[in-house]
Amino acid sequence: MKKLLLAMIIALVPGLVMAAPSGKLDSMKPDLYDFESLHNGARLFVNYCMGCHTAEHQRFSRTAEDLGIPQDVIEENLILSPQLAYNDHMLNGLTREDGAAMFGTAPPDLSLITRSHGADYIYSLLRGYYVEEGRPFGVNNTVFADIGMPHPLVHLQGEYELICDPNEVEVKTTDPLKGTVADPRDCFSEVRAGSLSPAEYDQAVYDLTNFMVYVAEPSKYQSDRLGPKVLVFIFVFFIFAYLLKKEYWRDIKH
Repeated sequence: MKKLLLAMIIALVPGLVMAAPSGKLDSMKPDLYDFESLHNGARLFVNYCMGCHTAEHQRFSRTAEDLGIPQDVIEENLILSPQLAYNDHMLNGLTREDGAAMFGTAPPDLSLITRSHGADYIYSLLRGYYVEEGRPFGVNNTVFADIGMPHPLVHLQGEYELICDPNEVEVKTTDPLKGTVADPRDCFSEVRAGSLSPAEYDQAVYDLTNFMVYVAEPSKYQSDRLGPKVLVFIFVFFIFAYLLKKEYWRDIKH
């Protein structure tokens, strides 16, 4: 038993090391009741992530029901493969073997990615790409050094080069020479513009991350609805339990 446990720990250690962020993370606070954000995030996930990744624990129909998206809208805009139907899981046609052959390792499923890495990590990762010659896909990342994934949103963001290390820039520190406020984002210099402005791109990344937070725990809506009812039940049950206890112990003298 001890040998089995040790083997499992050894097997997990490389994955934990690879998953650890190598740079600072920007704060991202999800809002699962911002349905406009979640709708846009679902669109971005299907169009820019599902070519390689999957969300195998999530169904299209569950997404529609939770987020209030009509079935015909889901079928027309989010189910892009003729092999998938409304009640199917969010899968793609890329096999693990083909993924491993193309990228060196099979692209992971993203159903629980924000639970294992955190929303801040995903949000920062998608904002941390920069051009670097010599890399397999021509890019690197300030959050995940030597990343092996191409920039999935490059057409939206454009291309940026790194002119300083954003991990060494303290947020909101005053530059004594210029009298301006320094920010880690100032280390990114635009090389080629994307289809979105920087503010629009940040909002798109927020929406995408917000949707992935929802996918990681779609039962949260049910929990939020059920939670107050459970608390009321416990409170009422406590009153009856207390009265019953007093009745049982009424004739017992201490």
